[in-house]
Amino acid sequence: MGLRYLHTMIRVKDLEKSMAFFELLGLKETRRYDSEAGRFSLIFMAPPGQEDRPIELTHNWDGDDALPSDSRHFGHLAYGVDNIYEVCQHLQDNGVVINRPPRDGRMAFVRSPDNISVELLQNGEALEAAEPWASMESTGHW
Repeated sequence: MGLRYLHTMIRVKDLEKSMAFFELLGLKETRRYDSEAGRFSLIFMAPPGQEDRPIELTHNWDGDDALPSDSRHFGHLAYGVDNIYEVCQHLQDNGVVINRPPRDGRMAFVRSPDNISVELLQNGEALEAAEPWASMESTGHW
């Protein structure tokens, strides 16, 4: 099935304090994505020599006053897959709800039996849009 661990995402209220904490542990920033439209930043940090095993710090620019009391700090696990359509079909055939279908041929979300969000990302370039995924609606939360 071609599965590769990618990252674990956590939400942070104070980006500078959180980054400083993880730097104290020895993690270094390996990449960053700032979204003007979405008003958020994704900062990936990993130990030296383990850049392929980062944590993703997600920071909402407009704040997130519910943190830390709303238990949304832990976001999701992420795995890269060789064919997102085949993996989603396999999961669906085995009773797993595809919460966020891979409409874009790139990304999907499912939940574990314990309600842990799992992101699936297509390795390499996105696949061409294909049915039934392209027109499938999202279900529940992801």
